[in-house]
This record gives sequence, structure tokens and C-alpha cells, in this order.
Amino acid sequence: MLIKIGFDIELGVTAPTALVYMLQVHPSRAGDIVQGENITISPPLVTHHYQDAFDNHCARVQVPYGVSSVRLRNEAVVYDSGWQDPIDYGAIAHAPADLPVATLPFLLPSRYCEVDSELLAFAWNQFGNVAPGWHRVQAICDWVHNHLRFDYQRARATRTALEGYREGVGVCRDFTHLAVTLCRCMNIPARYVTGYLGDIGIPPVPYPMDFSAWFEVYLGDRWHTFDARHNTPRIGRIVIARGRDAADVPITMVFGPNTLQRFEVTTDEVFA
Repeated sequence: MLIKIGFDIELGVTAPTALVYMLQVHPSRAGDIVQGENITISPPLVTHHYQDAFDNHCARVQVPYGVSSVRLRNEAVVYDSGWQDPIDYGAIAHAPADLPVATLPFLLPSRYCEVDSELLAFAWNQFGNVAPGWHRVQAICDWVHNHLRFDYQRARATRTALEGYREGVGVCRDFTHLAVTLCRCMNIPARYVTGYLGDIGIPPVPYPMDFSAWFEVYLGDRWHTFDARHNTPRIGRIVIARGRDAADVPITMVFGPNTLQRFEVTTDEVFA
């Protein structure tokens, strides 16, 4: 299938400053882009592109004196298999000593994932008797899905996994941070993912389209997709960025005062 993706984001800024964005499709999906991405910036500004330590596409925009807002727009069409997220009940967990060293950073505490907290004891008490591997990760997703109440009105950019656990409410990033943290507590490498996820194959949901957050765990010999927010296999995930948590993958970051003036996201299946 083909999926049309895009965004229209406008930020009010106090110049001079710089703006970093992670809004391009992840390099791992570059070969699936049918109609190329063409991010436009209004007004036209000097931009430097780079890849970060997690192989995400990033860009820094230089905002000079006299510019009061920056508008970012993009449209692209991406090929997708149309398959749901794969399930592999036989995917095994590894002891930390046996894991590939590249996965080890995803076992450690990070900005929003306090592995070294009361969640460590809770995780072993709650999930220690569940069969390791796929079934344990799914049990964590089930628990997080039922424990947190989804509420856009209660979104808070600074909420950590431990705070989400205590407050029992959040948005997709909070579901993801808590599930990632509990997996790491159980010695399962887990990484945060942000990207596009439209209402493909499901009834439309009563919320404005947004970017989504889910996570990946390392089991067997590869990374697998899980989603504690929706907790069901979905169609049409398009990765933008991966990292230890949301701090590594900000959609936009302005180094100075700023206001969000426009935010529109598109993720639709293209029908002939």
C-alpha cells in the first residue's frame, strides 16, 4: 500500500536562535519513499543536515534577527507492506552478558526512564514469574495499557516513567516511557520510537492526527515492535527517529523562547 505523510508546523520564535528538527523519515525506510520528501522552511533559512548517534536524520535551522516565526512543511508518499506488526512468540530474551554490546545503552536509565527507582523492584515482583521473552514483554504492555488512562488534556512534556506510574495517566509517550522502563528493569533492551501511525485498518479515532510513540525491544536476533498505548498489532508505522527516550528524539527543539502556532500531521492511505 501507499501512505501519504506530511506535516505543517509553525513556531513563533525570538530571534536570533537555532531550531533543531527530526522530521524526516528514518534512513531505514529511505528505500520506501515513493515521492521524495521535500521539507520547506518559511522563510528560507540556512539549514545544516546531520545524523545523530542513533542514525536519525536531523537538521539545524539558523534563525537570524527579524524572523518572528518559522514554518516547516512536508509531504511524501511512502510504500508500506500493509502487514500488521509481526508477532514472534518464540523470540527469546538474553542475559545481559550475552547481548550484543550495541544494545546495552538501551538497558540503562535515561532522562525519562528511571530504571534505578522503585520501578525495579515492582517490575520483578509483577513480571518475574512470567515466561521470559515475548510473553514477558507482552505482559508489560498489557499492564501499562491497563494502568495508564489516555488523556490529551493531561499531557505534560516533563512527565517521567516513574511519575506516569504514580499518576496513572498520560499520552502515548508516557505509555512508551513506562513500558520501556519496565522492560529495562527486566534486563530487556528497549528503545523509544517516534513516527507516523495513522488510522489504517481500524475505525477512525476521535482525536486530531499527531505523531505517535511506540517502542522496540531486542529479543532473539533483532528488534521487535511493541505499543503499550494501543496494545494491538497495527498497520502502517513509519519510523522517524529512535533513541533512549523522548529526550533523544524531539520533533522540534528551539534554543530559546518559542510558541507553537500551528501543528497539523497527515497520515492517510492512498487509494487509486
